[in-house]
Amino acid sequence: ETFEVRRTVHVTKVGRPLRYLNELECVNGKVWANVWQRDEIVRIDPQSGVVEATVDASGLLTREERRRTDVLNGIAWLPDRERFLITGKLWPWTFEVELVER
Repeated sequence: ETFEVRRTVHVTKVGRPLRYLNELECVNGKVWANVWQRDEIVRIDPQSGVVEATVDASGLLTREERRRTDVLNGIAWLPDRERFLITGKLWPWTFEVELVER
């Protein structure tokens, strides 16, 4: 196999382009990504590029912990537990979270 681009998908959130996606994870037919420089994770339909759900990760660290850290930039899927690991640059913790749709 090669690394040849097969297709490009433009991602939109509420009808507007969403850029600076980082750390992509494919989970159950959807693409999850964190948005660089924001405490936000999005779930994307890979066919349409439409953001279907948004996760606000701003409450994971205390205000004191945030002073010594950098951006959210790590998400990983744990298929056996059906949960995500979430962390960031210089974060003191890695969080195991279950995302539940509201």
